[in-house]
Amino acid sequence: MNMLKTVNDIDIIHELGKIDSEDSATAIFRKYLNDDHMTRILAIKHPEVLKKIADAIVVCNPSSVFINTSSLQDKAWIKNLAIENGDEKPLSMPEHTIHFDLAQEQGRIVNRTYYIANPEDEISTLANRMDRSTALEQVRSNMWGIMQNKTMIVGFYMRGPIGSPVSNPALEITSSAYVCHSAELLYRNAYAEFDNEIEHRGHFFTNIHSEGLNRQEDLPDARVLMDRKFRTTYSWKCTYAGNTLLLKKGNHRFAVDKAVYENPGQELSEHMFITGINGPDNRVTWFAGAAPSGCGKTTTAMAGNVFIGDDLAQMWIADDGSIRSVNPEAGIFGIVEDVNLEGDPMLMKILRQPGKEVIWSNVLVDDNNIPHWVGNNEPTPDRGINFQGEWFEGKTDENNKPVPLSHPNSRCTVRSDCLDNYSYEAENPKGVLTRVFTYSGRDADTMPPVWVAEDSNAGVVIGACIVSAATATEVGVTGVKRAPWANAPFIPGSLGDYMDCQFKFFGNDQIKQENMPVMAGLNYFLTDKARGGNSSKLIGEKRDVKVWLSWLERYAHHEVGYLMTPIGNLPKYDDLKKLFKQIINKEYRKDLYLKQFSLYLDNIMNRIDLQQNAYANEKGVPPILFDILGRQKEALLILKETHGSIIEPGIMASA
Repeated sequence: MNMLKTVNDIDIIHELGKIDSEDSATAIFRKYLNDDHMTRILAIKHPEVLKKIADAIVVCNPSSVFINTSSLQDKAWIKNLAIENGDEKPLSMPEHTIHFDLAQEQGRIVNRTYYIANPEDEISTLANRMDRSTALEQVRSNMWGIMQNKTMIVGFYMRGPIGSPVSNPALEITSSAYVCHSAELLYRNAYAEFDNEIEHRGHFFTNIHSEGLNRQEDLPDARVLMDRKFRTTYSWKCTYAGNTLLLKKGNHRFAVDKAVYENPGQELSEHMFITGINGPDNRVTWFAGAAPSGCGKTTTAMAGNVFIGDDLAQMWIADDGSIRSVNPEAGIFGIVEDVNLEGDPMLMKILRQPGKEVIWSNVLVDDNNIPHWVGNNEPTPDRGINFQGEWFEGKTDENNKPVPLSHPNSRCTVRSDCLDNYSYEAENPKGVLTRVFTYSGRDADTMPPVWVAEDSNAGVVIGACIVSAATATEVGVTGVKRAPWANAPFIPGSLGDYMDCQFKFFGNDQIKQENMPVMAGLNYFLTDKARGGNSSKLIGEKRDVKVWLSWLERYAHHEVGYLMTPIGNLPKYDDLKKLFKQIINKEYRKDLYLKQFSLYLDNIMNRIDLQQNAYANEKGVPPILFDILGRQKEALLILKETHGSIIEPGIMASA
């Protein structure tokens, strides 16, 4: 594995700020901070933290610095500043505000996001790289003085419950009150515990951001740079939270590195929800599940009986021989398109009833300051203000394409504990014992709704082979693409290194037999057209996910049978029929089962070819991946020769 080294490398923010002692840091603080905030910053004792903050002040040159302790007064001040600055606007519902990103920045700017890397450094083939000397000049020319006439806000956060072995301390340094307001909803402010947490872990992440003048014409110069060796991110001239709230996906990348290169086989950092599914006698079985952004991950998480998180998961193998998971976040930054009362009743309760704080982004706001979005199944206004300005029914863009009511990547930001099914296990530093892991994407024509790997190695292969239609979460990305583990955009190093850690983790002999993970694929996006029909509508309903998860819960406890196939184990019809009635009071027809669970062998084999060819171009991919895919294809070919290209479930062996 390519270990991350810092020997002879320069820390860019320190090279520019040149703060070399606590005394020089204190001198900078006295220049920019009033007495109250001097007292606050000097309560932080860790010298490297103090020097990092002082370096950022020197480079960005704000008019003042606000040290956020997360007191009620500080929270109110930050929110009021966001409104005063125009970052947010109050809505008709108390505690609700709206934020609009720049019209051409409605997702992650993947083509302007770079890892800072030396020529000898190996980075993911799916990412962009920038050499350190170029990055130094980019930061110097773009961030020097960028906060002039602005207030710098410094926040101290934990990515995960305080005291958890896989939580990571992180600084958020920004001139955006919206970013800081969002951080207060999404993360755990750890100002009082920051020094102790760093002392126990020996590291912290740093994030430095400024939107600059916040102009559309500056977007071509917007950048997100990630320095893996010094665990520091830089972001400028952008506003979308995926590019600015670097505690989220920026620091997720550093956490992935930490798992892969410091604790291989013992720890993982995943793009996964964490939710609990009830079984008989109110048993709770904890799930973690991966899906690319915009592929229903929040909906799946909300389908659980008890909720911990919808986006990210840190996990490790505990001393008791179990896999434990925690959510590095404490809130939800969720896509709202197609969120409605039928499919997402608990989230809709937060969004449409008073009493909870919500930051909306890029939805339409009508003349009464009420937000609206595509797919809410509610009456919609004829006009209003949305992400591109004034909107009216029938409006088109410069290419004569209809401008939607709201952007497909419109979001809501809320605290997780606002949900009725929130579990306070989310704050347990010991995590939750996680038995089931799922992997899914937007797959219109190939895989069944649910299938289970025969063992952990085959489960890793399911994760490695996610394929998904592109979604609105990335600017300028279209078509169908591979999405390994739904984490590929956030894997900084070699995919081979990352995959090796997956095999080592899930196959670790420290995991006790009774805690062995069930690893499964999920697919909610099969269309009628792909199964012999004429419609592009989905087969099944959004609420069916509760049944697929409930079947997996019973599978984990050996309470249902299954059909053995080359790709994994499938549910039996009689078990699903009972669960559909029991879980969602729905009649499940046999003809629907046959449509959903018949194997279309040519499509599956084409997908295997896609994966084999793609991974053949990657360095260091463990040979077991090719072995498993090869065995699956060989078995599928034998089935095709005997039974034809479409295999109904009844042909499969029962267990």
